[in-house]
Amino acid sequence: MDAPTVYRTSLRGLEKIHEGKVRDIYAAGPDALLIVTTDRLSAFDVVLPDPIPGKGQVLNRISEFWFARTAHLIPNHLTGRAPQSLVSDPTERALLEGRAMIVKRLKALPIEAVVRGYLIGSGWKDYQQTGAVCGIPLPQGLPLAAQLPAPLFTPATKAEIGAHDENISFAETERLIGAELAAKVRQSAIALYQFAAAHARARGLIIADTKFEFGLDENGTLTLIDEALTPDSSRFWPADAYRAGVNPPSFDKQFVRDYLETLDWNKRAPGPKLPREIIARTSENYHEALRRLTGPEA
Repeated sequence: MDAPTVYRTSLRGLEKIHEGKVRDIYAAGPDALLIVTTDRLSAFDVVLPDPIPGKGQVLNRISEFWFARTAHLIPNHLTGRAPQSLVSDPTERALLEGRAMIVKRLKALPIEAVVRGYLIGSGWKDYQQTGAVCGIPLPQGLPLAAQLPAPLFTPATKAEIGAHDENISFAETERLIGAELAAKVRQSAIALYQFAAAHARARGLIIADTKFEFGLDENGTLTLIDEALTPDSSRFWPADAYRAGVNPPSFDKQFVRDYLETLDWNKRAPGPKLPREIIARTSENYHEALRRLTGPEA
């Protein structure tokens, strides 16, 4: 029996405290949260009306995979508790299967920790205009999709649904969270990216860029939260198809973004409906990213 496609959840007996672009979050006691990863897809910070079958389970499995393998670099928010322990209804238990986790309730930092390893997306546009990415100067003459001399930490603010994230300087990050914590976030984000990029490369994937979110526990310990190195938060390129100067194919939601760019749409809600073939191809891309990242070395 196929797992149900889940666009929005409403779990009886649990308080829903937040509905994000993709995740529904419930209270799981005073010091824990239940995070349910739905099949919603956002693009250009707009939640689209069509779910992508299996997407939530792929994101959940990839995040769990990375949380387990990066615990030596930084603590994460997993508690190890089974999500099904919070619900008794068989239908709700089936809905949570493979797409939910119980995590520690932490104080989230007000930034997204973006790490760029390649010159693509908004970074490429910025470089064309200024010769820098988020104010960080780069050598002249780099082509589209060029590998950067070293990974760049380019933080951004976290926008509400329907608003756009905004890149900020490291100085602004220091102002928001303090110089010592900002330095630790930068160091941790780059270390996570480098570790994951080496793992992915051995499996035939390039992680062009990614973003992390962090929180603090009651002792002020920096902790990795939300998701980690998924096709929603990262750009994955097949290494055998990569070459500088062209926009590589990808196993992430860039495929949907590219389709949406062909439409007469102002990138504001409501988002357009997706054709059946775009939905199917997107689902295939997400599952391929899961297979490549968690499978044997290529």
